[in-house]
Amino acid sequence: MITGLYAGLCGILLIVLYLRVSQRRLEQKIGAGSGGDIELEQRIRAHANLIESAPLVLILLYLFEQTGPGAFSVHAYGATFLIARLCHAQGISGSFERTPGRLIGSIGTLLVMLGLSVVLIMRSFGG
Repeated sequence: MITGLYAGLCGILLIVLYLRVSQRRLEQKIGAGSGGDIELEQRIRAHANLIESAPLVLILLYLFEQTGPGAFSVHAYGATFLIARLCHAQGISGSFERTPGRLIGSIGTLLVMLGLSVVLIMRSFGG
């Protein structure tokens, strides 16, 4: 099951992002929210953005995999999504301004989501 690989890698990325939030909270003695700390807010958003997109993309990827497209196609979508999320996390962790990482991450995530969605819709109609 190829999707399991990407689910596991997303899980590890989520843990890393979670630990970065916790580390900053401990350093700044902030129990909840961001306490006005910009770096903590950036880390929170990097973590939250993965949580907002990964579940749907992984469900779409799993359903796509079940249609029998071949390993290369599943890996192409999975790897693109993972790379996009890494770029986004790196970009937003450095700045709330527009960064290449955030742009690549956002566009990459949306393209994977759109591509998988369109393919699944087409396949549901026999295409």
